[in-house]
Amino acid sequence: MSGPSTRYYQHLCSELISHCLSFFLCFFTFYLLSADFRFYIENHTRNPDDLSRKQVRIYQLYSRTTGKHVQILGKKINANGDDGALLVVETETFGSHIRIKGKESEHYICMNEKGKIVGRPDGRKQECVFVEEFLENNYTALVSAKYKGWYLGFNRKGRPKKGSRTTQRQQEVHFMKRQPKGRVDPLEEFRFTTVTKRTRRARRLKPNPKRN
Repeated sequence: MSGPSTRYYQHLCSELISHCLSFFLCFFTFYLLSADFRFYIENHTRNPDDLSRKQVRIYQLYSRTTGKHVQILGKKINANGDDGALLVVETETFGSHIRIKGKESEHYICMNEKGKIVGRPDGRKQECVFVEEFLENNYTALVSAKYKGWYLGFNRKGRPKKGSRTTQRQQEVHFMKRQPKGRVDPLEEFRFTTVTKRTRRARRLKPNPKRN
């Protein structure tokens, strides 16, 4: 009886050891995979740009106060640009966060901690990100993504206003997206067209064409 019993216990111990080794092997593999996954998440979520696609559009930004367009002249920015002052606007697909770059100067509009508007060649910092706010009067306001309540704005002379001195209701922070003269994008024609009191009055006074 001792012989079969010994072989039985030896077999039982062998099975137990085998299960233990399998368990530790599975645990070790899971640990490595978890570590790799945490490393992947850490390195791919550090910069939101790595997880999002950008939509790049080119248009002009018409200032309500100056009647001209925003232009980026290197480090200096004003709202005295003539027709043709093109801006490259990078829009994140997951929201209305945008970066605005001059097409010729390749400098971005940024707002520093003092609320000053400056142009910088590198627009990856949060100071160069703005959030679009669509207003009821068909204008658009651009508020800093980093400094809440501070808007991009220009006075009547076209000079930038400090963000700390701006509010959404001020005309200085109201802008309109426009295509350059002589260039019309059929997909965006409605978006870039606004109706003012003057245009409504002109349409009422305009005679209807005679019909055959």
